[in-house]
Amino acid sequence: MSETSHTVTSLSTQAERLIELGVHEIAGLSAAEVRAAAEGAGDGDFLLAVRPDLAPASALAPLLRRRDKAGFVVTDMTDADLFAPLDGIDLPDTPLYLVSGVDRGDDMANWSPDEALPALTAASRTPLLLTEGIHWVLQRPDVLERNHCFMTIGSRLRRPKGTLDARTPALWISNGTGRDGRERRDAPKVGWCWAGNRHTWLGFASGSGRRGLNP
Repeated sequence: MSETSHTVTSLSTQAERLIELGVHEIAGLSAAEVRAAAEGAGDGDFLLAVRPDLAPASALAPLLRRRDKAGFVVTDMTDADLFAPLDGIDLPDTPLYLVSGVDRGDDMANWSPDEALPALTAASRTPLLLTEGIHWVLQRPDVLERNHCFMTIGSRLRRPKGTLDARTPALWISNGTGRDGRERRDAPKVGWCWAGNRHTWLGFASGSGRRGLNP
């Protein structure tokens, strides 16, 4: 994978950031539970995340900030919270969990999601979920850069008949055009791209694994 991993801060610092933003309240956890889970996790390059069923993308996205602009979900993705982990991605059953070795995947820019997923799997990498990507940017806003943003193809929407919806979620920076509105120019944005399309400015965020944390 690429050399642009944007190492996260200590777990105790991440815990305080989530508490500051009120993520623990969204998830129905106490500040003490979040702190205790982080303190008992040990050291390492881990991203602290809350399960998406407790803290969904629609609740987390407005907490994102870039300069003075709040994050948002695009208007044609009202079903963002229905995007669930792909088959084969087993989330820990604890409210809080760790994602190890997060990487933005710049070296896969201009790949399509359909091309990137088997390559990540072959490299023993796991694509980030949409909520995991949001957690990463909450901790490290600088991980979103102009022309260097990322997709989170671990989350997909499954249709009633069992086939996958062709949209794949991503995080990038709004240009303030179209339905985004000029007032949202430069804001962090949760959107989607087609699974078969390529974009030179989108990598594929991934991690090396996940493990649970007991509050």
